[in-house]
Amino acid sequence: MKTKFSFLGLQEKTKLLILAFLVGICSGLAAVLLHTLIYLIKDGLSAAVMPFSSALFYLVLPGIGMLISALMVKYLVRDNIGHGVTKVLVAVTKKEWSIKPHNLWSSLLTSSVTIGFGGSVGAEAPIVYTGAAIGSNFSRWCGMSYSSATILLGCGAAGAISGIFKAPLAGVLFTLEVLLFNISMTSIMPVLFSTVSATVVSYIFTGMEPPFECDLTPFSMVNMPFYLILGLFCGLVSVYFLRTTLKLEDLLSRCRNQYLKWAFCAVSLGVLILLFPPLFGEGYDSLISFLKGSSPDPGEGAIVSGLTGLMTSNWGIPLFFLLVMVLKVFAMTFTNAGGGVGGTFGPTLFVGAMAGFVLARSLNLVLAGSGLSFPEQNFVLVGMAGLMAGVMQAPMTAIFLIAEITGGYDLFLPLILTSTVSFGIMRFFEHYSIYSKRIAATGELLTHNNDQAVLTLLKTESFIENDFTPVQIDATMRDMVKAISASRRSIFPVIDSKNRFQGYVALDDVRKVMFDTSLYDTKHVFNFMQTAPDYIYQDEKMESVMKKFELTGAWNLPVVKSPEDRTYVGFISKSKIFSSYREELKELSLD
Repeated sequence: MKTKFSFLGLQEKTKLLILAFLVGICSGLAAVLLHTLIYLIKDGLSAAVMPFSSALFYLVLPGIGMLISALMVKYLVRDNIGHGVTKVLVAVTKKEWSIKPHNLWSSLLTSSVTIGFGGSVGAEAPIVYTGAAIGSNFSRWCGMSYSSATILLGCGAAGAISGIFKAPLAGVLFTLEVLLFNISMTSIMPVLFSTVSATVVSYIFTGMEPPFECDLTPFSMVNMPFYLILGLFCGLVSVYFLRTTLKLEDLLSRCRNQYLKWAFCAVSLGVLILLFPPLFGEGYDSLISFLKGSSPDPGEGAIVSGLTGLMTSNWGIPLFFLLVMVLKVFAMTFTNAGGGVGGTFGPTLFVGAMAGFVLARSLNLVLAGSGLSFPEQNFVLVGMAGLMAGVMQAPMTAIFLIAEITGGYDLFLPLILTSTVSFGIMRFFEHYSIYSKRIAATGELLTHNNDQAVLTLLKTESFIENDFTPVQIDATMRDMVKAISASRRSIFPVIDSKNRFQGYVALDDVRKVMFDTSLYDTKHVFNFMQTAPDYIYQDEKMESVMKKFELTGAWNLPVVKSPEDRTYVGFISKSKIFSSYREELKELSLD
């Protein structure tokens, strides 16, 4: 029996604001808990293992964490919880606003184990999934309407981002740009309530300092052309990031043996981290040192760092971190494919930071003595925004998130320039973000275009009408008249002996002769049959269906199973689609 809590007669809008506030608090607490668990596990393992063997720490522990997470998912959760942001997008796209209750804790627990043991992924996607689950389940427990449920789901996701980054504005923008959530005057207040309350919770438990404190140098307009170059570089790296990730996922998915795939991914990840320790975990320690202008540290016990000739040469450090930047994509994909639970959000920030550092250090080496100075920490900060704008195709989120989490408001101009250029480069090569590309391939992705969004939400099968009276193609006029007298419809589908659609007869086509009884046994259905101007297939997308109505000018089109199987299913009426379209558009606007 489902329990629903009442609000003593409060209006829906008032209940929505109260719930948004509570969802924000819970999302903020979940973000703090996830952050705490990751560092408790990481610090505990570091204290226990690192003094004895750094090689064991880097080589073995990430694989163990992946295995533990995989076993928890298989035997405890019993559901696929990977790719949290994409899961939320799917929920929005398919109108599955009721996210399962186990997502309140499952992503949080498994991702903390994955990352705490050294899995090279981010915690942001799991916490977004957790936040969305909090909003969804609150709405279900309190019996909220469909519109309010969608808003609370967005509140949970926005609150999660705000809580983990202490960035309330970025939480709102993330929900708008990445989750494709339609922000209206009705929904903006609850979302803001949620992000503010989540941020306050995070401040209370983790302090007022921004997550990524940095030591920036004053911004110089002289460097603006080089921030444009950084935007170009980040755009190309974004294309590499997205395409390599999806290609690797496809290749690894071919292995059906879960334990064999885990073994391969665990060994591969362990070797990568042993060679390049900054790949361990989220990698935020390296990122923070870059932002503070500290000397880059390849990592304790790194085999590569033992090559002192390479690491002490001028080009050794940028070459090392260029390899780290390139290989982070592999490390991230191995972690997720091997059973770990984490997202691409954190790796995106990490790779962007590496891109900014590599470019700035290279410029400083190439243009040494020219009088130009390229502050590496500034480029690291801007690079984070550049890659986020490209990979996630969310330039506004990138600009304001990076400014909020670093306090780098003085770099707004380069943040805007680099993010815009990177976003433009990425859009030239890829129309969709890393979160939406696979969904878009199914034709089920919502967009900010309301017409397109409504057509995506409408499902062809829900419009099929099958109360038409079929007639056999070789039936006589007498049989046709009997069918007319028994039907309330004016269209009669014509089928053959195997129920395959052949055409249709309209009542107007037989009206003039149907009362001439002398023709009843000499005329047949095929004498009056018309060929359908086009066919609709049972699983066809609504956008394609509407194009067929537009091209043919028809008001009714027959539905068959598939292009290969023309078994008659029913008819679809354009007027019925228009009626549902108007209702769905009204619902989607949330006003």
